[in-house]
Amino acid sequence: MKAAIYTKPHSLKLGTKDLRKLTPGEVLVRVEVCGICGTDVHIVEGRARSMPPVVLGHEYAGTIEEISSDVKEYVVGQRVAIDPNISCGHCSHCRRGEVNLCTNLRALGVDIDGGMAEFSIVPETQLYKVPKSLTPEAAAFIEPVSCVIHGIDRAGIKPGASVVIIGAGTVGLLMLQMVKSAGASVIAIIEPNVEKQRVSINLGADIVFSPQEAASGINEIAPGGADVVIECVGRPETMKQAVSFARRGGTVEFFGVCPIGETISIEPNEIYFKELTIVGSYVNPKTFSRAINALASGAVKPDKMPISTFSLGELDSAFAALREGRTIKSIIQPGL
Repeated sequence: MKAAIYTKPHSLKLGTKDLRKLTPGEVLVRVEVCGICGTDVHIVEGRARSMPPVVLGHEYAGTIEEISSDVKEYVVGQRVAIDPNISCGHCSHCRRGEVNLCTNLRALGVDIDGGMAEFSIVPETQLYKVPKSLTPEAAAFIEPVSCVIHGIDRAGIKPGASVVIIGAGTVGLLMLQMVKSAGASVIAIIEPNVEKQRVSINLGADIVFSPQEAASGINEIAPGGADVVIECVGRPETMKQAVSFARRGGTVEFFGVCPIGETISIEPNEIYFKELTIVGSYVNPKTFSRAINALASGAVKPDKMPISTFSLGELDSAFAALREGRTIKSIIQPGL
């Protein structure tokens, strides 16, 4: 089969790979769509961990092509999405129910061959049925939406809350839609890109600020600061800003993935005096079904976001379009 194989930093090539035989509890999925995540870009650039050589791609969905003899819940021809994160079930975190913090967590498309290929071998435990109403493009968003839903849970957004989202990339725009569904009374986006500002308004943002306008603008719509500030960029400077934009008693969520080793300076007295709650949000513990429901209900509308589709043969173009900000989402369709 054809596959996008990552071998070392700055080396992601389209190649061929033989498919092994299925073992008990596995299915063979013909990949229909695979989104390219910012994490994939970071892996290729050498700024995020992986276990090469490996087929990248952890945001994917497709159709079951073959099942092992002991698989009972799924049948050939069924549309499925894949939760890439595989927890061990026996470490101390798993036993506390913190499966996303599993000491032995492995991920399809990061540690194990994933979805940027014509086919993928997947444990039955990682499959979720995809309703017929979901388009292939929408199915590519199930995994990132599942992560965003965990972020909403962690931020503790309540009806009537004022929320500031820093960044209107893929994650920021998904977060915007889910924050709106959570009942926020006012949602402000901070984003320098004019096109992304326009998309934010179309998706329901109440107001959009450039980074230069943010401090004074937020104080006008939420005097004293916002109830919740969610950082979706992953840069030290925007994470530091997030703390300053929150009101006394507010919550700051670091959702964006900052490169390992980066640091920010925070005045401890500001955390103390404002009695801030600062939370992180890591992947998607048990939120996949909710993500599918959110997409199926129309709470999240991928069709209103600029999406670009590419064949496996256009791998370099797909990564370049995302890296250079020419699209909100690059989606690989191996069947093209």
